[in-house]
Amino acid sequence: MDALRKQASKLREQVAKQQQLQAVIKQFSASGYESSDVMVIDEVELQRHQHLEKLYRSTRSGKDFQKDIVKAAEAFTAVGYKHIEAGTKLSEDCCKYGSENINDEILSKAASIYGDARRHVEKEQEDFNRLIFSQILEPLRSMINGAPLEDARHLAQRYSRMRQEAETQATEVSRRQARVREAPIAENVTKLHASEARMQELKGNMAILGKEASAALAAVESQQQRLTFQRLVALIEGELTYHERVAAILREIETEIVSEKQRKESAPPVIAANLFSGKTKYFLAEATHAFDAASEKELSLSVGDYIVVRQVSSSGWSEGECRGRAGWFPSAYVDKRDRLPTTNGSSEVY
Repeated sequence: MDALRKQASKLREQVAKQQQLQAVIKQFSASGYESSDVMVIDEVELQRHQHLEKLYRSTRSGKDFQKDIVKAAEAFTAVGYKHIEAGTKLSEDCCKYGSENINDEILSKAASIYGDARRHVEKEQEDFNRLIFSQILEPLRSMINGAPLEDARHLAQRYSRMRQEAETQATEVSRRQARVREAPIAENVTKLHASEARMQELKGNMAILGKEASAALAAVESQQQRLTFQRLVALIEGELTYHERVAAILREIETEIVSEKQRKESAPPVIAANLFSGKTKYFLAEATHAFDAASEKELSLSVGDYIVVRQVSSSGWSEGECRGRAGWFPSAYVDKRDRLPTTNGSSEVY
């Protein structure tokens, strides 16, 4: 009776251990592997199975992440092409306004400058889109659909099917052992030995295939992580370069437009052809500061020069004649000395 109790207790312990191991197997058999109710795996094979399942899940997660990056890159390029379309239209409109409104000097010039620069901005956007396609989309798509990943996953799936076959074979061995215990005849013993030999063969093949699948998935996992990291860095650097170049173009536009406005505001006014008449009054002025002409429209002065001033503009410039030359000069550079009425529009330097 004691012997029967000990045997029953031993059987219960074995059953509990089998159930424990089976629970672990089911926990790691949610993706890519099939579970079964027959437990025939030793500790070494169990560790190999768990490691293979971890790699299988990791590579699948890496593939999904790469797909997310591809989707985002495709959205970037789609938005980029829309920006190019809108920016090109704006560039054309600005250049058109500048060419059709040349009399509106400051605004037309600014529109032309911006239109020309906008074309450079769209060129940078095109370059950025090409970079995304060549350095982000193509490498990641190639990795996602590539043979190494699929081959490694197929090895893992073959290993999973072999495990199922081994579990089925284990059931067959158990059944043959029971038959031998019931009827230990030669035929039953021969069939049992054949089943056990087949079981050993399957275990050996499982060990080889499991190592191959683990090595293949580990190599793919490493390649996935390295490639994904490199493509993320390339995307960051591409975005940074694009924004830096666009910012430089915009700063240059602003500088040029502001400089053009300042130049227009500080330049001497344009003289209308019919500005002077017989009733125009001139006056004599003396230069108190030297002035160097910057263009043909301006008049150089030396301190002490006498100028016949013919027009004073509200912009701070005056027009007059000195030493046989006429032009514009700053009004603040001369002092009025005398007024000379004229009737025919001619002048004489005193």
